[in-house]
Formats: sequence, C-alpha cells, structure tokens
Amino acid sequence: MVRANGAVSLRELARVVQTSEVTVRRDVRALEAEGLLDRRHGGAVLPGGFTRESGFPQKSLSATAEKTAIADLAASLVEEGEAIVVGAGTTTQELARRLARVPGLTVVTNSLLVAQALAHANRVEVVMTGGTLRGTNYALVGSGAEQSLQGLRVSRAFLSGSGLTAERGLSTSNMLSASVDRALVQAAAEVVVLADHTKLGTDTMFQTVPTDVITRLVTDEPPAHDDRAATELQALADQGVQIAVAGAGAGAGAGPVAEDGLPSGPSGRQPRREVPLPGQRRTRSAPGPLRSPSPLTSEPADRDRPTRMADLRRR
Repeated sequence: MVRANGAVSLRELARVVQTSEVTVRRDVRALEAEGLLDRRHGGAVLPGGFTRESGFPQKSLSATAEKTAIADLAASLVEEGEAIVVGAGTTTQELARRLARVPGLTVVTNSLLVAQALAHANRVEVVMTGGTLRGTNYALVGSGAEQSLQGLRVSRAFLSGSGLTAERGLSTSNMLSASVDRALVQAAAEVVVLADHTKLGTDTMFQTVPTDVITRLVTDEPPAHDDRAATELQALADQGVQIAVAGAGAGAGAGPVAEDGLPSGPSGRQPRREVPLPGQRRTRSAPGPLRSPSPLTSEPADRDRPTRMADLRRR
C-alpha cells in the first residue's frame, strides 16, 4: 500500500487488514527497521528524507473517509455570495463537490478537478487561471497561472498540500505547484488549510504557506494513541492557527447549520472542535465565517469559542 500510494495512515491499514492499530504500529516499526518504509505521525511513507509526491490515482485512494469529513466541515465556512480561491488536490476536489450547493458563489481555481466538480452548478461562477497543465494532479501551473491571479482579491483561500508542520507550515513536493499556491494565498484575506492527520508532522521540499499566514486548519480527529499528531496541533494552535477538527460523524453530510455558521450533526451537536489556545497572533483576529456585502470584500469575523487541546486527546 505504501508503494502504491506513497503514504498510508495506520487507521486505514488497520481497516484494510482487519486488525488493531496497535498490531499495525508494531508491524510498521518492524518494516521501518528493515528500511522498507519510514514512520510518520499516524502513518508511514516511502523511505528516504522528504516524501515524494504521489499521483492523483494514488492520492484519491488515501484517507478517503477523513477527506470527506474535512470537506463537509470546510464547506460550512463558505457563505452565499462569497468569492474564494480553491487550490488543487483531492481534498479540495471533495470540498468543491459540496460548494455546488452554495448560491451566488464565485470560485477561482487552477484545478481542472475543482472546475469539473462545479461545472453543472448553475448558481456558482467558476473562474479558471491560465497556465500549463500538470497532468499528475490536473492543475494549471507556471507563469500564466500566477499572472492571472495578480490584482485579484477574495475573502479566503482553501488549500491542501503534501505536508504540514508548525515549523514550516504547508509544503508540497513540486516547485511549480508551490509557486501557484503562494499566488493563491496572496489573493486571499484568509487562508484555510485542509489536511488530514496523516499530513501532520510531514515535511516536503517546497514551502507554500508559512505557519504565520495560515488562518485556520481543518483536519480530522487523530487516533487516540497518536500523541505526536496532538502535539503538532498544539504547536500550530500556539502560533495562532485556529484548529477545526471534523468529528466521527461529520462525513455523513453537512447537516443543519448552528448559530456560529458551522454544521451540526443529527443530534444538534457540531461535528468539530475549535482549538484556539494561548499564543494568538497579534496581527489579526481569530477567523470566523465571513459575511461580505460583495464577493470581493470582507469584514472582520467573530471569534470562535475556544476548546482545550485536552478534548482532542480524550477521544
């Protein structure tokens, strides 16, 4: 599975081989000792330094349940009439499928997969960048893509990547993709990173979004035994990143919307936790759902209610 996908989570391995994560973790340690793979927070990758980039077919099969839950929660942050940018990736593709239901939305993207997901949404306007097609992830890259983003201003950007650490922020394995992602960030008032727990603590070659530029991280709930993932989340929160964690039931659909603009589950309980901890960034206030009088303007958002990191470990 690691050879096919480039990376795999312990949770997914345990599901596929129908055994406990304790057993899987022991076997992964043995394989690492033989030099066959490298362990990462909550999973394993191919051996050797920075992780390499997998192709789209491999990425689309990795952590599918987690990506669904993350996309459900991220979609709840978007309101009618907003203008946003959405980067390339399998998680952002899942997000785009849910954005098709948001009326009056304008989506700027360099991803053919995102555009395809929104192609039949008659109430959503899709604006594509120029550029050169990169076949491995169906994204437009290069100077044409970057130049088409100059002078653009939207409420927020939704981005994914290959790895996320508190030290370097979001990173990817391809230089051209990283350059376009940086241009997408420059166009947005807020930056929302979508990353499942297997990417936490993973560092790849090219930095795309420094930690101090990330407004919010939307992730899934890491396994209870994964202290390292919880530590990484704590470090991100200490640097002022708002952490939104999709709960176990979030993948079933957006559900009714609660007062703070995020979805609630069938029981009315919201399928996420916000983790704003000490160390808030002084340069801007904590983000909440933007309410814009026009698609290209935004105004300050309300602060989300804090929840302690201990709630994450309790699961």
